[in-house]
Amino acid sequence: MKAIMIIYNQAHTERVEYMIDKLGIKGYSLWENVQGRGSSSGVPHLGTHAWPEINKSLLAMVDDELVDRVLDLVKKIDSINEEVGIRAFVWDILKMV
Repeated sequence: MKAIMIIYNQAHTERVEYMIDKLGIKGYSLWENVQGRGSSSGVPHLGTHAWPEINKSLLAMVDDELVDRVLDLVKKIDSINEEVGIRAFVWDILKMV
């Protein structure tokens, strides 16, 4: 079991929702209005007048076999418009209740 966190510009919302549905990922947690600055470009997403863009963050627990498919689709979404921004991070889940 793995945890995948996907942090993405809200402009990618429909693509991410479609990906989650298409892969059959039922359970996830979603945070809206996530502020931050990307490590690649360093452009802030703060939801302010000066930096109006904002991110969302999604956390899902998935079977190990699904991880590469998720990462491939995230990479594909990112290639559509690299300036908008989407990243995925994967952690091992050792135990859960």
